[in-house]
Amino acid sequence: MDYNAMRQFADSWVLLFMALFFVGAIVFALRPGGKSQADEAARIPLKDD
Repeated sequence: MDYNAMRQFADSWVLLFMALFFVGAIVFALRPGGKSQADEAARIPLKDD
């Protein structure tokens, strides 16, 4: 695989994958019911064991 083939692959499929991953991460973060899990995760550093 030469440089031009790798660049074409990165310009098309990898860019599409990264865009879909970003949209999925946003949807995951803003999904209904996720607020309680996010609040619990935000309190982890403040817990005294």
